[in-house]
Amino acid sequence: MALNGSVEESGLGNSRNQAGKGREWERKAKRKRKGKRKQGEAIMGNAQSPSPDPPLDAASLAFSKQELEDLRSLFVSLAAQSGSNCKFVSQPVFQAYFRVPGPLGARMFQLAARKRNDGMLTFEDLVVTKATYEKGARDEIEEFIYQLCDVTGDSILGRSDIEAVLKSIHEALFSTESDDNGLSSQHQDILEVFINAAIFSEKVEGSAGESMSLADFRSWCSLLPSARKFLGSLLTPPDSGRPGYQVPCLQHPENVSSDMLLLWNEYAWHIGGALSQNEVEEWKLLYHSAVNGLSFSTFLGNISNGDGPTVLIIKDTEGYVYGGYASQPWERQSDFYGDMKSFLFQLYPKASIFRPTGANNNLQWCAVNFSSDSIPNGIGFGGRANHFGLFLSANFDKGHTFSCTTFNSPCLSKTSKIHPETIECWGVLAKGPQNGKPEVLKGTVLERFKEDRNMLKMVGLANSSD
Repeated sequence: MALNGSVEESGLGNSRNQAGKGREWERKAKRKRKGKRKQGEAIMGNAQSPSPDPPLDAASLAFSKQELEDLRSLFVSLAAQSGSNCKFVSQPVFQAYFRVPGPLGARMFQLAARKRNDGMLTFEDLVVTKATYEKGARDEIEEFIYQLCDVTGDSILGRSDIEAVLKSIHEALFSTESDDNGLSSQHQDILEVFINAAIFSEKVEGSAGESMSLADFRSWCSLLPSARKFLGSLLTPPDSGRPGYQVPCLQHPENVSSDMLLLWNEYAWHIGGALSQNEVEEWKLLYHSAVNGLSFSTFLGNISNGDGPTVLIIKDTEGYVYGGYASQPWERQSDFYGDMKSFLFQLYPKASIFRPTGANNNLQWCAVNFSSDSIPNGIGFGGRANHFGLFLSANFDKGHTFSCTTFNSPCLSKTSKIHPETIECWGVLAKGPQNGKPEVLKGTVLERFKEDRNMLKMVGLANSSD
């Protein structure tokens, strides 16, 4: 029995050893199969591996092959200037090339580098940022620019941020003399009129200050289209006529000094934000009340020298400055006329632009020598007869401004009744081909008025005397 038992135990032990060896072999085989499977996955991965930077793949789809090649060439050039062995672009080189000075340029670099704060902008950063900033949906672009204006990066867009943004814009566009604290007092006052157009409606927790919400920011941009254009084109090559960078060249006679003008360069830039690029190249002073007198007939005679759009600017006795852009020549009419390119604007004490809403077609008004109370003699914009968005009587000594749905504009002055102190009119010398340019009429405006008046006499509508 002992023998049989030892034999049985020996057999059992052998079988256990064999089973153990079998299990070990299976484990080795399993590991081998797993290794081969990983090797196969690695081989397949060479052909179908995910991109190390998925955002780059998605962003690249927004560009054509040529655009990507141009971006690569630009990056290589800027990286070489940065001395980075073509690995990254430094902040100083970035700001110098794109000509975005001050805190605004620093904030743009931070956002473009995807907030890493390592001072390095990679090619992937450039592509991803431009895809969002220039080719994204409208909401994406506006949210990016909203973050851009938060120059301190504290997620609170306050008055100091907007002031820093405007100073950077001013530095980029205008060469001005500064005092020890930065901008001269005159130019600081101009910045204030742009800040005054802003609304800061959000309460800041733990602070007495208020911040600008995204809705506030969008409203501010609609009132200051020049600022919106500028802020939306910072990554456009600087030599390509970037939107928001155009400042009209203001031409005026030698007997009119710059100190006499209501239209400063900053104001011209502001008004030009609502115009096309070929309309912000050169503006010529056609009439100035300090030189030509407060005379409606002289005004009409002077503006007849041009047949294009005009910019009318008024400073009243309350110190307010405002006006309108007339897209059509001033023509004698008994009713409203014009097109949807006309708009009203404010320059002081705050800057704003009010474009047509489409609510009606009551855009321009120019009536001369009518005897009917329902056809007030003078020039105006918007609203309705005797209740205009802006109106100057034919005597040029009074007028009015009411809120109107034509431009969704408020009263432009302190009170609805206005008394002009200074009036200017500038002719817009548009360059290049003009679409829908009005037909040029022969003779001066006054000559055409006299011809029309003779016709009206025949039907008994004109005044009996000149």
